[in-house]
Amino acid sequence: MSNANSPPTNASPESAAAGALSKRYEGLVALRTKAVKGKGAWYWAHFEPILVRNPETDFPTAVKLRCTLCDASFSASNPSRTASEHLKRGTCPNFSFTMKPIPHLPPLASPSSHRKRSLESQQAAGTSLDVNPINVIYSSRTSHEMAFLPAQSAQTQKSNPKPPILSGGQEDLRPLAQLEDSVKKLKIPKALSIPTLSKVQIDTAFELLADWFHESCGSVTFSSVEHPKFNAFFNQVGLPEFSKREFLCTRLDSKYAEVRRESEARINDAPFFQIASDGWKSNSSKNGDKFLVNFSVNLPNGTRVFQKAVYLNKGTLPSQYAKEVMWDAVQSICGNNLQRCVGIVADKHRQTALKNLELENNWMVNVSCQVQGFLSLINDLITELPLFSSVKQNCLKIANLINHHPHVRRCIRSLGFECCASFIRVFSSKCDVSKNFIPFTAMLEDLLTCSQILHLLVSDESYKALCLDHIAAREVADIIHDAGFWKNAEAARFLVMQVMSMVKEMETERPLISQCLPLWNELRAKMKEWCAKHGLTEGPVERIIEARFAKNYHPAWPASFILDPLNLVKDENGKYLPPFNLLTSVQEEDVERLVIRLVPKEEADVALMELVKWRSEGLDPLYAQAVQVRQRDNLTGKLKIANPQSSRLVWESCCLKELKSLSKVAVRLLCLHGTAFGFEWDRASMGWFCGPGSGVGLERARKMAYVAAQARLGKRDVLGGEEMELCEEECGFCA
Repeated sequence: MSNANSPPTNASPESAAAGALSKRYEGLVALRTKAVKGKGAWYWAHFEPILVRNPETDFPTAVKLRCTLCDASFSASNPSRTASEHLKRGTCPNFSFTMKPIPHLPPLASPSSHRKRSLESQQAAGTSLDVNPINVIYSSRTSHEMAFLPAQSAQTQKSNPKPPILSGGQEDLRPLAQLEDSVKKLKIPKALSIPTLSKVQIDTAFELLADWFHESCGSVTFSSVEHPKFNAFFNQVGLPEFSKREFLCTRLDSKYAEVRRESEARINDAPFFQIASDGWKSNSSKNGDKFLVNFSVNLPNGTRVFQKAVYLNKGTLPSQYAKEVMWDAVQSICGNNLQRCVGIVADKHRQTALKNLELENNWMVNVSCQVQGFLSLINDLITELPLFSSVKQNCLKIANLINHHPHVRRCIRSLGFECCASFIRVFSSKCDVSKNFIPFTAMLEDLLTCSQILHLLVSDESYKALCLDHIAAREVADIIHDAGFWKNAEAARFLVMQVMSMVKEMETERPLISQCLPLWNELRAKMKEWCAKHGLTEGPVERIIEARFAKNYHPAWPASFILDPLNLVKDENGKYLPPFNLLTSVQEEDVERLVIRLVPKEEADVALMELVKWRSEGLDPLYAQAVQVRQRDNLTGKLKIANPQSSRLVWESCCLKELKSLSKVAVRLLCLHGTAFGFEWDRASMGWFCGPGSGVGLERARKMAYVAAQARLGKRDVLGGEEMELCEEECGFCA
């Protein structure tokens, strides 16, 4: 056996390892041989050692234990523990049936010592028959046949009820055996046959599993895929055991290289693109002392490619530093051809870093994120609108009394509203509502939810008694009884909900900058309806909106708006013309200045003449109608543009070939997005980029984050969870 299994003599480490495996296998075979003879552990009756060889080199690669009952394979490192977990704990589907005692089966006549030894050996090894045989005493049996029964068995026959006598005598023996065999087949389920997979099938299966694992990172933990049940599933379908090293080293490197190669190829194929940078706004949050800034690439066809995430320290960031970080991203993506970057969209630094970059590089169009613009508008309304100021003060008075006065809380419980006895959420005194409106809206929501309970509270006799001596309680009672307060509170909540609904839609639709002006016009219309509904004057609201509009405004908004064939309007002559009448005189001048800036100096006059021609003639009606075709979305039920890329394709195709200079401006403007919203990283996921540990482990974590981010870029997903907290630690073992 030794000669058959030992590898060729070689001084290499491979040969040494193969020799050790062969010796281990021979030792296990020797143990099993002794156990079968009754001189070893009981579980060897059900386990068989297997030496696994490399099909290419014929070198032994592993020693396994195969269960003879269910054909499952296990590591041979600890046979005793494997037997305890697989056999005694019920994991083996066939072992529970084979361990049933057989009290009615008499042993064959033999010397007493041999019989005792044989019986003990049978019980220790778990030896069993397929089913318990039916004991029968035939009427034709003679006295000397009965003499073969041992004394104990004879006593058992006397004490037990007499079994039925078969009417057919000896002739019924064969039919009885067939009956028992049928019972066995019905009682014991057939063990599932393990399929035999080819190497190609196994590699394909593991490749798909690795893709799912890497792209789902944060949702699937390492401990989940290493669970014994998961490996048991692998055995059932004919796959080898899960290897953490293979998934986090070889396959991760291969997947990362593949994704990186595809991403760079898509970027290199694009003649121009926009860079989106989000995460700058996280610098103002209170979570941790660092934050992540993401850089992705918006391609002309509407798809996005994740580029990188930069880890920065929180605090006051000079605009010059932010500009350098952004410019470094532009250079790393564009290489020598910097003009491929049409511009940058970011959620902060519009007036500083972005503007300075645009002044230094006149081909760039850098815009601010509309999502952040609308969120900042909510902060402006809460801070500057008198309605919100009065609602905020009254809400704080009610919440502080309920949260901090024990008698009031006892009154609420005495009314039977245990579910509402929890504290009302109140924002901290350190919270700047002008920068973060979420705590205020949470408090407002809690109070409006409990409005009926608060009315019952101030009508309770015990609360009225408290009002006699407590000034704050009387003041709160007056506020709750005031219908105007509840009307204003409801109006404040409705206004926030209106703006937030538009924010959610922008996050989903990712509008282009050609839709920025229509979005702000839609917002103005909704604010007018809100003022009319709640009987408020429009002046203060309009001033706040216009101030925020001016901070976010960019000349590229009106330019892209009138160059987008989607916005063309049909006149009385049947022509589809750009809606210049919707622009102000200042915006019209901005359009001309931007067109001149984005074309070569020698083409400036030509571009302006083409702009006049576009204004007077517009687009061919057939092409205009084709661009504006809409279809109903199956998920939302809303009408959406059937082909969003058609606006740009019209300018690039032959239908507008006579407007060559203007088309250069149009195709670059019509691919620019108005939002930078892309990723949300929690604190656990941020540890991937800066956690303590080996450099190789950190590199593994970043590669996995890159693969996951690239896979999720089309969705609004959160990379996070307990998995990310342990990623660097578990990846580090590959070093």
